[in-house]
Amino acid sequence: MHTKVQDVMTRDVASVNGATPFKDIAELLIVREVSAVPVVDGENHVLGVVSEADLLRKEEFREQYYREGYRPPLRARLRARLGRTGGDGETKARGETAAELMTCPAVTVRPYTTAVTAARLMDAHEVKRLPVVDGEGRLQGVVSRRDLLKVFVRPDADIAREVREEILERSLWVETSGVEVVVSGGVVTLRGRMTRRSEARIAVRMTQRVNGVVDVVDELEWQEDDDAGWAGR
Repeated sequence: MHTKVQDVMTRDVASVNGATPFKDIAELLIVREVSAVPVVDGENHVLGVVSEADLLRKEEFREQYYREGYRPPLRARLRARLGRTGGDGETKARGETAAELMTCPAVTVRPYTTAVTAARLMDAHEVKRLPVVDGEGRLQGVVSRRDLLKVFVRPDADIAREVREEILERSLWVETSGVEVVVSGGVVTLRGRMTRRSEARIAVRMTQRVNGVVDVVDELEWQEDDDAGWAGR
């Protein structure tokens, strides 16, 4: 029920090699309308990533090395101090090729990584795109924030059908004919009556994990409270 990176990633990936010039990288980002491209070797192993931020850093640091007394912005100095530039400021400022400009090592994911894990990696590393690699580190695709949002544009009817068929009818192994499933804008409302409170709680939890579900409104009732300890949690 969890969406995998391979389900939403872009397979037609623009990439560059270490010798690709600054201008060619900039043009590629513009033409392909992407914020970053992987840097690969001759066997398609991912070496690093060149992003818009890496290219703009050339301008950000330029005057630091060509005009006396200039200090780059505090954010730039902190980023350099924390080692998040993938290289020192001077290298970025003078870099002319992908190998000199790229941030490395690249933060990558595998095709079977869940969309949730990929989103957390993007947030933790403050990046918008992640190269997808196989077990040998070879480029398979790229997953972006926009790709991950595809999970939430799933039709309501598809969500409702999965909740009914995969959860209520096949997974719970209990009587669920008295449960109604209503989906609107990705928000699932479960209403009706079940035999046990624990079963109702499991139904809600499993529904929350269905792809495309934004939220679950629990309006379920039950005949037997077999989980009294849950009330205060």
